[in-house]
Amino acid sequence: MDEPPKTDGDGRLLSGLAAGETAAFAQLYERFGARLYRTAMGLVGNRQDAEDCVQEVFAALVRSRQRLTEVHDLPAYLFASLRRQSVRSAERRSQQPRPLANEPAAPEPPGDDPRGDALRAALGSLNAEQREVIALKVEGKLTFEEIGRALDISPNTAASRYRYALARLVNRLRK
Repeated sequence: MDEPPKTDGDGRLLSGLAAGETAAFAQLYERFGARLYRTAMGLVGNRQDAEDCVQEVFAALVRSRQRLTEVHDLPAYLFASLRRQSVRSAERRSQQPRPLANEPAAPEPPGDDPRGDALRAALGSLNAEQREVIALKVEGKLTFEEIGRALDISPNTAASRYRYALARLVNRLRK
């Protein structure tokens, strides 16, 4: 895919990040921290893993800050990094020992809103590709073009996944 040109603001921000300027990292966190967290919640489904994913995205930026001047699309770069972290988180979670058959699993806290519980269940019924696009669109507030760059798919594919996911959610929630 063609890489879009950096905006002047992103170019300055990326230069500041590459130079290790604390103010640049604070600005980056202020601008993207909440969106990344909400998106991570949509991708991994729990607070602890979402916080860990976002923290790792920012830690990786600090570790590889010299390469940030090569970034052409800051939002796509950040959300692609978040996606990779969410996959790693899911892999780590799947490798954790499961409770024995006679050992009760930790109970899930009851939901405050039955509609929220139904929505979480409906979101859980989506395939991973659809959940990613929903999280990036709704929580990350990315355009289909930005989603396409973050996931390395076409904007049309991103839009199709979004439409199919919405249709599935509507059907699931009507039951």
